[in-house]
Amino acid sequence: MTVDSWRLRIQHKTGFDYAGPASSSYNEARMWPRNDARQAVLDARVEVWPPARTYRYEDYWGTVVTAFDVHAPHDAMTVTATSTVETLPPGDLLDASEGCSWEALTQPESVDRWYELILPTKRTGLDDELSGIAADIKAAHATPHAAALAVCEFVRGEVTYQPGATGVQSDAMHAWQQRKGVCQDISHLTVGMLREMGMPARYVSGYLHPRPSAAIGESVVGQSHAWVEWWVGRWTAFDATNGVPVGERHVVVGRGREYGDVPPLKGVYAGPKSTGQGVEVTITRLR
Repeated sequence: MTVDSWRLRIQHKTGFDYAGPASSSYNEARMWPRNDARQAVLDARVEVWPPARTYRYEDYWGTVVTAFDVHAPHDAMTVTATSTVETLPPGDLLDASEGCSWEALTQPESVDRWYELILPTKRTGLDDELSGIAADIKAAHATPHAAALAVCEFVRGEVTYQPGATGVQSDAMHAWQQRKGVCQDISHLTVGMLREMGMPARYVSGYLHPRPSAAIGESVVGQSHAWVEWWVGRWTAFDATNGVPVGERHVVVGRGREYGDVPPLKGVYAGPKSTGQGVEVTITRLR
């Protein structure tokens, strides 16, 4: 059997502009892809301007963090991450009838193991209406996996994907109330409903090549993207925004409870207010 892998080169450039010189800043970048079962990082680097010494470590959730301090006066800061990643198609997908039972998810060993991924967070908390909808979907499906797929379909049907509709500080309820949002909001809402059912679920941050039939060698404007994973005896990944399993077009950078665990760039600085953050992602299919 032939497996059609993709090879993607990703350049992610982001940074901050300031109203005047900042005297110092302390930063963390989460822009380095992971080595996973369905993707292999062939090379990666993170470059910083103004020049700064960087050091790399894995955080609590297993995401690669590039940390750096800038102590020279600077009125702008830029971080550029460049990587080449080999990715695989979705592979062995579970049927809706497969996976563990509802009863298995309530067993102490399961609850204890995944406790942090069952609790709601600031961005994934639900109101009574959504909790009720989650309960109805759970009751209508014999298996957790079938219910999870139904949640993805429900959220995608109710919340319109609209770039710019929300910001990085928005939460699931904001997107639900206005019925529009970005991939981050759709993922938060989906994760929140899965956890309401007692299903361990996590937020995944990464990149998406926008074209299923991408031409080799052509560079396109890509996206920082977010999707979800849920535990039904094994982790299953699904792109709720696009209604597809995670496959060769997706590149994982980090996983956590919500966006706050995996922001591409965060930090603190001493100086005048920030006048904006720029983000530019370019993706090239190499094969």
